[in-house]
Amino acid sequence: MNWTEITVEIPQKDTDTAAAIANMTVPYGIYIEDYSELEQDALEIAHIDLIDEELVAKDRTKSIIHIYISECDNAPEAVAFLKERLVAQGIDAKIGSVGVEDTDWNENWKKYFKAFEVGSRLAVCPSWEKYENCENRTVLMIDPGAAFGTGTHATTSLCMSIMENVVTHHCNVLDIGCGSGILSIAGVLLGAKSAVGVDIDAQSVKTAKENAEINGVSDKTEYFVGDLADKVSGKYEVICANIVADVIIRLFENVADFMTDNGVLIVSGIIDIRADDVKKAAAMHGFKITQEYTKENWCAYTIQK
Repeated sequence: MNWTEITVEIPQKDTDTAAAIANMTVPYGIYIEDYSELEQDALEIAHIDLIDEELVAKDRTKSIIHIYISECDNAPEAVAFLKERLVAQGIDAKIGSVGVEDTDWNENWKKYFKAFEVGSRLAVCPSWEKYENCENRTVLMIDPGAAFGTGTHATTSLCMSIMENVVTHHCNVLDIGCGSGILSIAGVLLGAKSAVGVDIDAQSVKTAKENAEINGVSDKTEYFVGDLADKVSGKYEVICANIVADVIIRLFENVADFMTDNGVLIVSGIIDIRADDVKKAAAMHGFKITQEYTKENWCAYTIQK
């Protein structure tokens, strides 16, 4: 099996946050180069005091995170996810890849992205494939391009499954950190009157608009570039935020301003080790978690004020 190695260079002070984001892209772990405490680690762990000159010369102010993506996974989606989440966290990152030329792995992963069912009503299908709809499901066509959101990641499929139960024909949907637009489009296909998506990444917004057109819902969707809800107006019955724990915690500060009286906030992208942090922050801002969902090592909640 061939692999793509993605490297993420970040300031050393941001290592822990960036590592948590990086861990969301793969189920099997990451490797971190951090030489900030080289001498101390050499003594305490390796029990040596003579260190190779090449290691001593390493930049102590930077860390490098190494992520390995198999050929059957979507490397461009992983890169897009990393860019989006790191920017949202205000982390200055330099992202690179080795192993396969960009022009190759940007296309090759497509042969592994096949149609699949989500929940009891939805099916997600790549825009370049045909889906045999034997169960008469609502089919969402997606071409993620350079944006996060094929629906295959546990965090996204959790959101879509939850949306089946909370989206109604009278509601309006807000998707914060919309990526490819998959959740906002799913909302409209499930019957919502309209959906608004916002993302900090301009390329994601462009991709979301294209996917809305593919699914014939351009007239019911709107997308724009923004940081969380800073450019959002109006009230929404359903708000989705499939983003990392730290950003969700920050979102709690003002998201209630955009929720209707009985509005539902769906949050996902929460690795299990950060679940308690999100719960505490929700309670601190007067929110009540009404349902909890888990898939693999990921958590998602429905929350009301």
